[in-house]
Amino acid sequence: MSAANHAPANPTEYIQHHLVNLRTPQYDGGFWTFHLDTFWISLILGFAFLAIFGLVARRASVDKPGKFQLFIELVVELVASTTKDVFHGKSTLVAPLGLTVFVWIVLMNAMDFLPVDFLPMVASWFGLGYLKVVPTADINQTLAMSLSVIFLTLFLGVQAKGLGGFLKEFFTAPFHAESLPMTIVLIPVNAAMQLIEYGSRILSLALRLAGNMFAGELVFMLIALLGATWTGFNFGSLATAFGQIVAGSVWAIFHILIVILQAYIFMMLTIVYCSMAVEEH
Repeated sequence: MSAANHAPANPTEYIQHHLVNLRTPQYDGGFWTFHLDTFWISLILGFAFLAIFGLVARRASVDKPGKFQLFIELVVELVASTTKDVFHGKSTLVAPLGLTVFVWIVLMNAMDFLPVDFLPMVASWFGLGYLKVVPTADINQTLAMSLSVIFLTLFLGVQAKGLGGFLKEFFTAPFHAESLPMTIVLIPVNAAMQLIEYGSRILSLALRLAGNMFAGELVFMLIALLGATWTGFNFGSLATAFGQIVAGSVWAIFHILIVILQAYIFMMLTIVYCSMAVEEH
């Protein structure tokens, strides 16, 4: 549905309007639909992360560190200590990955703090009817990230154990038999269990993050709808406006915890899965 000049007529249509992604016209609604808003917003935030951390690294001072430098160092130390406690392999890739995942997800989650209608309104000036500003509320984004993590764990597993050792573990764990005939019998069972485990990791990473951020985005929309009841300077409208401000402020404060916690959980599980990939079973 083209919606360049489309204005929501009721609360239901308003919510539905904000839950639709900006898509490529040639694949709109199909299986291979490409969400342009998710792609561009996440890409811009990724470059913003690199620019900010790169700038702080270049201007870092040992004698007189600024407050922002101390804050960045606190974040880096948090990820480094977590990686040291959880990951016991030799790869130097895991800590930078954990930092990237944590900060990038925090930035994408934090897009929820922008006024619900602000960026969609700006997009409408350029003829764009739809725009979802929280990339992590899109299952496509979180699923792509979780698949990337799982592929990395496969790479680390092969790197640590060799291709032969990795395949041997894949087909002989978690059920191990002493005799060769029983080992052969258990190969399909072990392979099925391993596939289920990898599949559950992918879904748990993707659905947890997307579900929490989608719910948070929906609550902000419901709070924004309170403004639609404004009928003038009367007691009912003023009370509703006051309630909207209070509800929005309380939910925003609580949502800060959700934004950071979901990023930390994704980072922690990423490090845990990498650690499990290099350990012998």
